[in-house]
Amino acid sequence: MHSLDLNLLTALDALLEEGSVLGAAQRLRLSPPAMSRTLGRIRRATGDAILVRTGRTMTATPYALRVQADVHRVVREAQSLLAPDAEVVPATLERTFTLRFHDGITAAVGPALLRAVCAEAPGVRLRFLGESGADTSDLRHGRVDFEMGADEPQRPEIRWEVLGHDERVLAIPARWAGKTLSRKRFGAVPHIIVSRRGRLRDPLDDVVQRRTVASAPTVEAALGLAAAIGAVVAVPARMTADAVARHGMRVVPLPVEAPPVPIILRWHQRNDTDRAHAWLRQLIAARTAP
Repeated sequence: MHSLDLNLLTALDALLEEGSVLGAAQRLRLSPPAMSRTLGRIRRATGDAILVRTGRTMTATPYALRVQADVHRVVREAQSLLAPDAEVVPATLERTFTLRFHDGITAAVGPALLRAVCAEAPGVRLRFLGESGADTSDLRHGRVDFEMGADEPQRPEIRWEVLGHDERVLAIPARWAGKTLSRKRFGAVPHIIVSRRGRLRDPLDDVVQRRTVASAPTVEAALGLAAAIGAVVAVPARMTADAVARHGMRVVPLPVEAPPVPIILRWHQRNDTDRAHAWLRQLIAARTAP
């Protein structure tokens, strides 16, 4: 195979479709002598005459007729493989994308994203996964198409984009009196921390001393625990508004300075030029940005 010139397949396809050296030469923009020499190379490679003269015309051999459809298919597949991707047509796209999002982002962005995908590309399916308790190589190995959360990637081959920021607020039981919490009371009440790794500290502990009683891997779980025992949870405001209401809680401003939470979309660099991937990336960004 190392000595096989695959250009001969293109020439063979033209010869069999045109049925003549002259027609194939015109189609491939070669001179008739050059096309004749190419036919000679094909004959030597296959051990078959391919085209034989019958009067003033040429006739394909039984071998040539037998392989004609396969040769045509292989040439078209090779052209499609090596050509730049055409513009994606969402309505005809058939594909499954796997998304690993922070649970608050899935709840806030997922419905609008799924409605848009169903409307534009009915053949596309979305697989939503929860965040892992540890960093994974799923983007790198193609098991996940997108990740979205607050963390910047550590690997250089991972592309990322900040789609926006979400203000940190404090979710408290709705029955608690007052519209705000003082700094002193904030430090005294029980806190639940949202941590997929099970950490019992987060950046707020560098600003104020507080009483953390538990951590939970998702916003939903943390709010459920907080509602059950009368605790508070620091959460991103926009991404968790529905979840806070579902658990019978309300939000108040944090009594301490805290930076907003970045919303970061991550993907592997191999997908930079994948037009279908870029199409979904644009949909995600449009439905995540404030």
